[in-house]
Amino acid sequence: MQYLDFTGSKCRDCYKCLRECPVKAIKFVDHEARIIEDRCILCGKCTVVCPQNAKRVHSETDTVEALLASGRPVIATVAPSFVSAFGLKDFSAMGIALGKLGFKMAEETAVGANIVTAEYEKLLETGEYKNFITSACPAINRMIQLYYPKALKYLAPVASPMVAHARLLKKRYPEAEIVFIGPCIAKKREGRESGLISAVLTFNELKTMFDARGIDPAAIASLPVHPSENNRSKYYPISRGIIKSFNKLPKGYEYVAVDGVKRSFDVLEDIDGLEGMFIEINCCEYACINGPATLKRDGALKANEDVRRYALSSLENDKAGDYIDAMGTDLAEGHPRISLGNIVPSERDIRLTLAKTGKLTPEDELNCGACGYPTCREKAIAVLNGNADLDMCIPYMRKRAESMSFEIIQNSPNGIIMMDYDLKITESNALARKLLGIEMSDPKGTYLYESINAAEFFRAVADGKNVHRKKVYIEETKRYVDMNIVMLPEHKTLFAVLKDVTDNVEYSKELDEVRAKTLATTDEVIKKQMRVAQEIASLLGETTAETKVALLKLKETLSGAEEE
Repeated sequence: MQYLDFTGSKCRDCYKCLRECPVKAIKFVDHEARIIEDRCILCGKCTVVCPQNAKRVHSETDTVEALLASGRPVIATVAPSFVSAFGLKDFSAMGIALGKLGFKMAEETAVGANIVTAEYEKLLETGEYKNFITSACPAINRMIQLYYPKALKYLAPVASPMVAHARLLKKRYPEAEIVFIGPCIAKKREGRESGLISAVLTFNELKTMFDARGIDPAAIASLPVHPSENNRSKYYPISRGIIKSFNKLPKGYEYVAVDGVKRSFDVLEDIDGLEGMFIEINCCEYACINGPATLKRDGALKANEDVRRYALSSLENDKAGDYIDAMGTDLAEGHPRISLGNIVPSERDIRLTLAKTGKLTPEDELNCGACGYPTCREKAIAVLNGNADLDMCIPYMRKRAESMSFEIIQNSPNGIIMMDYDLKITESNALARKLLGIEMSDPKGTYLYESINAAEFFRAVADGKNVHRKKVYIEETKRYVDMNIVMLPEHKTLFAVLKDVTDNVEYSKELDEVRAKTLATTDEVIKKQMRVAQEIASLLGETTAETKVALLKLKETLSGAEEE
């Protein structure tokens, strides 16, 4: 099943999603990002950071609409962070709103969280765990299964609150279809793999359904508030929420909360070096209230306070929830290791791949992270595994482009010179310097008008137009050039292409001299012929006239050639 949709037309080589992806589960095909499904933990970072909104959560609203229209009872299990997402203070308002959509019943996932905490407490009391990692976050669970197998022995073998609640609901309502609603993308995969959850809606998707039906939970919330059921597990969506959900913390452990993928990495990397730690771990910074598919309202701190007050208010009233028999409900959940199936390249192959991008020694490895990978070696390994391209190395491509541009300019059969609008030279080749009489081997940073009469260039800048001139005489070098000055206004740059036409001009001069000499000789012949013709006119008759006409035509032809 596909959990993230890509609109590829908006995705082009920015690599921001790859830089932010904590597990590098993104590859590029034809310069467009693609999820590597078997590596992805569905943390949702790529959907949040993409500047083009090219990555979106796959919607299940159609699936839910079909379930609601099927006639079968559909029950919603709603994550406690609905309080911060929708700005509500009472679950009854959410229950009414969901009822208007067609849900038969709605219940807080905190019911499942409550029995999960109880199961944690039982396991901790055994004292068998050197360290104990909570299993409520499916993204973290997946990350450990894929990337930190050494931490699996510490991961609680307990179902998440969503799955635990679904098992309870199925026990009570065997015929019901169950839909989870929350701020998490990873729940979509977990729900499908559970075999119990028919669909998972994000808060964004739920709002879309509300808006389509004209349902406003805030208007419902203006009705009298009904006391909320007493349940400490309503703290779950905030950092330290699981710790707060214990009525009494079992002894023998230090209780810490870790939120955010990078902090989680730090803990999991050194997990064997820790002892006696209860680690509440969440993929999202500030925990579930800051999930990738929540409704952004007033920021994480405000959301944290909303949930804290909601949970606290439920503890301050005397209303206990209806007794739910959890006896016999299986809360066990295995978390087996998942193999990545990656090729482990040899050191030789890695070095050869690095060499292709000009990294011949460790000193050449910039490790700038521009491509999205933290080091050049990791990027080389990704290339060998088919997940990255050589040309994703931005410094290499820039150097290559500059090198190619330099070679083209330097080996051009024409003179090429570039400068800014102040006529400060930025690049030139040897032929341009020769034609313009620039004696410095590297005139970069100097001004063109310091070397030649730059009137044509000033005119181009002043008019903002390209200039095309033929047979321009360069006084400084006594050369003639065809000059094309091209403006690049978006870069405030201009460049000139100079074609040396001196030999053509000199040849034309020589040809003109030959024509002039031939014309003079022809004119002299005509004069001599006319004198002879006058003397023997009586003998030649019409023949003289014909000769004169032929010679005059030759003269006209030569004169015409000279004018051309």
